Amino acid sequence: MNTTTAGAPLHVTTLLAVAPVTDLARATTWYTHLLGRPADTHPMPSLAEWQLTPDTWLQLFHSPEHAGSTLINIGVPDLDRALGELARRGLEANTPQEGAGGTVRFAALHDPEGSRVTLIEGTG
Repeated sequence: MNTTTAGAPLHVTTLLAVAPVTDLARATTWYTHLLGRPADTHPMPSLAEWQLTPDTWLQLFHSPEHAGSTLINIGVPDLDRALGELARRGLEANTPQEGAGGTVRFAALHDPEGSRVTLIEGTG
């Protein structure tokens, strides 16, 4: 494959992040606590999804053979506030760290499947 750019860039209108899980009910409960609200839709028995922004969705999909290795990064405007709210909901993240030369702060926690969810402040 040629690594040089060929033609116009891909026009992207939506981003859909998918986290495979072994236990959809357990994962849906955990993400409901993380996001502070139930899933927006359950379009089929093996799927739960949240619309996070007008063009960004997070899906949980029952797929045991792929579960536990997803990395999800979620931009938040105030990391300390988000972590405080998560603590009140019973979710604990690791100690916030700085990255990108001090321009971002982030903290991670793991869902019941072992997938890492990182909250990032200062992403733009």
